[in-house]
Amino acid sequence: MKILHICAYTWDMGGPPKVIYDNAAIQVANGAEVTILTPISEGQKLYPAPDGVNVVACKRHKLARFWTEFSPELYTWLKNNGDTFDILHLHGIWHFGSVAPFLLGLKASKCITIHGLLRPWAYRNGYWKKLIFKWLFQKKALLNAEMIHVYSKEEYHDVMEFLGESHPNIVIIPNGIEIEPFENLTSKTYFQTSLGFPKNKKIILFLGRIDFTKGLDLLLPAIQKLSNERSDFILVLAGPDSGYLDFTNTFIKQNRAEDYIKWIGMKTGSEKLEAFAGADIFVLPSHTEAFSIAALEGLMSGTPSVFSDKVGFAEEIIETESAIIVDLDVDSIKNAINRLLSDEEEGKRIAKNGQHLVRTQYDIRVVGKRIMNEFVKIMK
Repeated sequence: MKILHICAYTWDMGGPPKVIYDNAAIQVANGAEVTILTPISEGQKLYPAPDGVNVVACKRHKLARFWTEFSPELYTWLKNNGDTFDILHLHGIWHFGSVAPFLLGLKASKCITIHGLLRPWAYRNGYWKKLIFKWLFQKKALLNAEMIHVYSKEEYHDVMEFLGESHPNIVIIPNGIEIEPFENLTSKTYFQTSLGFPKNKKIILFLGRIDFTKGLDLLLPAIQKLSNERSDFILVLAGPDSGYLDFTNTFIKQNRAEDYIKWIGMKTGSEKLEAFAGADIFVLPSHTEAFSIAALEGLMSGTPSVFSDKVGFAEEIIETESAIIVDLDVDSIKNAINRLLSDEEEGKRIAKNGQHLVRTQYDIRVVGKRIMNEFVKIMK
């Protein structure tokens, strides 16, 4: 099986590159030939690829400011090579790469993963531009895809509402993560030994892009309010700037919060694992997510967690008591964090449940093989 993933595959794109990486690794391990096709701009850094995976980077055109990811170079490469693949896996919608295979009339089977981009909050952002794009390209592309992949029942209903008619093959398969790196996290002193944080402060970790959509507009004032009640914690923001760092720094200065809110930049690899292991609480109050990889990682790390109900699998979390699910308001977030800071036994209990949930339902080895099985069904 020859698989081509089409998506912006750079560090600044957040979750999708990680999803592609994990699935590509499973696909190669199961005998597939895998290529990743990505647009790229000057200054961007490619996301690493698993062993055996080829990455083709095509220069983004200046018109990409009007049509996201627009790249004549990518179009030409697809024209010359697209039909040499069995599966074209298109990640996301609205961007040039998600419709280019249809514009070219490529005969290879196509799967489109929505990645949460039809969730109500995400769809409303730039609505009129998206409405025009819908009627010009996107609806037809989705209807003509051999497979639409969504992460949840909610995403399934989003797609049906968007299309306004049925599609013969919408497949619900959740995200998954590699379990093994999280199995033996023993060091709990990363923030104290590597970053010099005080030993008497509990660490509340936010790990993700510094972006409004991640709920920082609520988390920052929640932490500020909590600081009026207790002083035994530090909120650590770990992630790359995605347009919200200036606001975050201004908030910290205006509220004189330098002692208890700290940004440490993006952490990857072993440092990310050590950050999860060293945190007392992990928090992610996102406004919208497709199916949060960071939430899965937080649960698997054994760190007691606080999530909004928008992380993509809140229903399963509530059913298994694997984390605290909060409303998208300042007091709800503040109270949940305060609850876990005050009750270590409850934290241990939900953390254990969270690890069990990820092990049994979201192991990438199982999830990735399910996607490959669906590809076999649509191959021509």
